[in-house]
Amino acid sequence: MTTAQMQMGMSGRATLAIGGALAGRGAPGPVARLHSALLFAGPAVVASIAYVDPGNFATNLQAGAKYGYSLLWVVLAANVVAMLFQSLSAKLGIVTNRNLAEISRAHFPAPVVYAMWGISETAAMATDLAEFLGGALGLSLLLHVPLLVGMAMTGVVTYAILAAERKGFRPLELIIGALIGTVALAYVIELMLVDVNWGEAARGAFVPQLQGPGALSIAAGILGATVMPHAIYLHSGLTQNRAPASNDMARRKLLRFSNREVVVALSVAGLVNMAMVVMASGVFHAGHSDIAEIETAYRSLTPLLGAGAAAVFLVSLLASGISSSVVGTMAGQMVMQGFVGFHIPVGLRRLLTMAPAFVVAALGVNATDALLYSQVVLSFALPVPMIALVIVTSRRDIMGAFANSSRTTMAAIAATIVILAPNAVLLLQTFGAIG
Repeated sequence: MTTAQMQMGMSGRATLAIGGALAGRGAPGPVARLHSALLFAGPAVVASIAYVDPGNFATNLQAGAKYGYSLLWVVLAANVVAMLFQSLSAKLGIVTNRNLAEISRAHFPAPVVYAMWGISETAAMATDLAEFLGGALGLSLLLHVPLLVGMAMTGVVTYAILAAERKGFRPLELIIGALIGTVALAYVIELMLVDVNWGEAARGAFVPQLQGPGALSIAAGILGATVMPHAIYLHSGLTQNRAPASNDMARRKLLRFSNREVVVALSVAGLVNMAMVVMASGVFHAGHSDIAEIETAYRSLTPLLGAGAAAVFLVSLLASGISSSVVGTMAGQMVMQGFVGFHIPVGLRRLLTMAPAFVVAALGVNATDALLYSQVVLSFALPVPMIALVIVTSRRDIMGAFANSSRTTMAAIAATIVILAPNAVLLLQTFGAIG
């Protein structure tokens, strides 16, 4: 490595290598192809943390404990929909070099833009509430400290990770990737400790079924916790300036790598979600189906599976909460900048988004209940980025030759309906309009 390359830093060297790969430079062969794939990996990995955040812990715990394996098909369906929308978001950033919030500001009427911004900021706050509380809850239970102390510690850790972004995109991508790997490894360990009926699990994954109206509410919660508004905004921002694509041939190559990364990263996230449901089903469904809170689940794991299993559960919750809180702050900053062109220091943004969580904790609201309530707020906000993304990626004046085909547009519309219909039912049930 030359002195000039060392001075460029990790992100600068990655950008240089990506440019060389797009230009076709480099030795052929499987090792070179693997190296190229790793160079382009990062945006989908970062976005995928939204799919294994503490909100997922809460909904998946309830799904497995109350309904066994029967709602695994909802997790699978939500993950397939997520792959479609994350690939469209990544494509928007690669093709236009702008993120979804910026594109919306440029092409939608001002009243619509401000309404989208207000809804999206509310969603960002609800998202951060869930993610920040999840990390704080993990620290509180792991270290046996009050929740408010755990929140303060989580705030310091997340700010330190966010500071890594000053050195470019690559250090932050590697940190988030390591934390996601920690969550995935934790659930591999948990599944080794749980007695799983794999035949019933396979049936639950591929045979749609809803065991009563309560199952519909949980299914809607799973969908709301899986397809996240801030992840749709964020992915376009992560790809907009990451790799130098000077022509359509380079953009097509970037899109191929991006789509592969989306499939791999969200497949891992989907498997982790399914493992959460399987673990909850295997441990709690038979004799503890009333367990609905993360704290109760943790305390029940010790007598059922041992202290080691309980500790692994908390480590995974902590890694999930910290990493998703970092990503949520990044997304909130991107939404504000994109919609209204207003930038505030990341430290101040971190303090502002932490404030609602401290209020909730000071009022004594149950942490798991707060996680679930946050999913209701996200159900209100979710239509905004989904519909906007379908519209802008289908317009040839924005996307040129990369505009969605009619088949892709129809698939995206169908997927939007699949996500929004149960969310509408969840909201109606929440406000007592239906039983």
